[in-house]
Amino acid sequence: MKNDIIAKKFLFLFLVLAALYVLFPILIVLMNSFKSKLFISDSAFSFPTKESFVGWYNYISGIRKIKFFSAFGYSLWITIASTLGILLVSSMLAWFITRVKNKVTSLIYYSLVFSMIVPFQMVMFTMSKMANILHLDNPVGIVLIYIGFGCGMSTFMFSGFIKSIPLSLEEAAMIDGATPPQIFFQVIIPMLKSTAITIAILEIMWVWNDYLLPYLTIGTDYKTIPIAIQYLRGGYGAVDMGAMMAMLVLAMIPVIVFYLTCQKYIIKGVLAGAVKG
Repeated sequence: MKNDIIAKKFLFLFLVLAALYVLFPILIVLMNSFKSKLFISDSAFSFPTKESFVGWYNYISGIRKIKFFSAFGYSLWITIASTLGILLVSSMLAWFITRVKNKVTSLIYYSLVFSMIVPFQMVMFTMSKMANILHLDNPVGIVLIYIGFGCGMSTFMFSGFIKSIPLSLEEAAMIDGATPPQIFFQVIIPMLKSTAITIAILEIMWVWNDYLLPYLTIGTDYKTIPIAIQYLRGGYGAVDMGAMMAMLVLAMIPVIVFYLTCQKYIIKGVLAGAVKG
């Protein structure tokens, strides 16, 4: 009995330390977003004082310098459209290749699995050239590119869950006169809710924070938040650290809010996979 109590205490202590380890960088960014840039490099790990505290100046300055709301709009559109596209395409594809067993679906499945292990750096220059040739170097075209890159992992995750769904449910719906689209949207999709939200969070974190793909594809014509923040770096290595910290805080808020709102569905998805797997 005592050993169990001691083990639980050590586990609790370990989890607290792990949480502090994760939250510490966020706390540092948050503290420095309210400091004057002259004090950030000298006292980055200290709380703002009367001398270093500048209130909301860094936020106002950063928003003005990088045209934050314009960058926020592009990032929001690309993230939402890409995530919805990935969820729709990959879930439909996963259902198809799971229920239809032949050489073509097997080839599609293993091709998607193979795409997960290919580093982006191997294809980024070819991809950017093809995006330019096909006129995908715009906020609409980059959504199609993200869907292509994101379908590998999401299809793999969806197909694993769909395999656990009894085929008898779909057969019963078919006997009742349901068409394949009706079966998918009315029977399969409701059962994929927890898995879809888990995948959505992973995709949102990837697309929202991605710097390299938008920079190679749409460049500076349509600046997303990561690209816009980069332009706080001035000539000769000068960086407005105060404004940069403030913009990083604003960039983190949407993803954190979405995660906290949907965390119960993530837990449900993990538990469902653990029980049905």
